[in-house]
Amino acid sequence: MATPNQLRTTTLALPETAEGSHFGMAAFSVRGRGFASLSEDGRVQLRMPPEQVEAAPAVHPAGERLSRSGRTIGLRVPLAALDGRALHALVRASWRHRAPRRLVAAVDQAEAAATGEGDLPAAIGRPATRALHGAGLTTLDRVAARSEAELLRLHGVGPKTIRVLEQVLAEQGRSLRA
Repeated sequence: MATPNQLRTTTLALPETAEGSHFGMAAFSVRGRGFASLSEDGRVQLRMPPEQVEAAPAVHPAGERLSRSGRTIGLRVPLAALDGRALHALVRASWRHRAPRRLVAAVDQAEAAATGEGDLPAAIGRPATRALHGAGLTTLDRVAARSEAELLRLHGVGPKTIRVLEQVLAEQGRSLRA
């Protein structure tokens, strides 16, 4: 059973996502375009393309079509009917539907790179790896050319990532740019 906190964590982990409210509901948007909200009665509303909404009942029987002016605009599902994995998949699909194409393409490229080449330590975690790859920093050489402040500005890179990178670079006799 997914929780409102899991919804918040899942949505805010996506690039350029902002939290706000919409008609009294907790709402999430990407570059000003709403993609998910949580109603007071515990149902998550997700903006999705009609073809995904039509396929959803087979996977999420508690889900229902969300329509506006007779047009299918998304899916409404009780949060309690979802597990964490299903929630993540639905939120991600909704974000991809509403995010600008260039942003989606950049995320796809970063994820593809994260599974490919590079010598970044696995200990930094997948969000930091995606953030670094998205910024074109796929190797420790490229990371070492940046300052701590520059790295911390990347969404997904935090103090733990910096500590791990500094430790790995120190073992090689290198450091981040001052």
